[in-house]
Amino acid sequence: MTAIIKAFWKPLTLIALVASLLWGVQHYHQKYQAEERRADAAQTLADGRQETINDMTVLQQDVAALDAKYTGELENAKATIEQLQRDVGAGTKRLHLAATCSGVSSTTSPTSVDDASSPRLTDAAQRDYFTLRERIETSSKMIAGMQDYIRLQCFRPGIQR
Repeated sequence: MTAIIKAFWKPLTLIALVASLLWGVQHYHQKYQAEERRADAAQTLADGRQETINDMTVLQQDVAALDAKYTGELENAKATIEQLQRDVGAGTKRLHLAATCSGVSSTTSPTSVDDASSPRLTDAAQRDYFTLRERIETSSKMIAGMQDYIRLQCFRPGIQR
């Protein structure tokens, strides 16, 4: 009986060794495939996040460009208004108003008109005029900037928020 056991011992050992090697190869191959799937999923996630970062970078650059555009336009408008105010103050430019002089009768002879001064705003009214003009320009530029921001950023096709 021992001769039969000895005869089968070597092939059985060889079969057991091959079976354990195959099991080990299969086990590590499954682990490799699982790790490969995990790496692919991580890469897909990383690519999606990088795309989002790139989109946000473009959006930030667009917003900065809009801000610079409207800030520049607002500064130019303020400078124009300030220059106009200085010119009116220095007398190089005049404000023209549609006004009538109160207290002047319609029967006054043309010779008495020579002594009359032209209608003019008071200093406080003149300051208020320039303040209002500056505020109107500021509001207009702010509204235009916000409308551009909404149109170009909030309704941009292909970008989900």
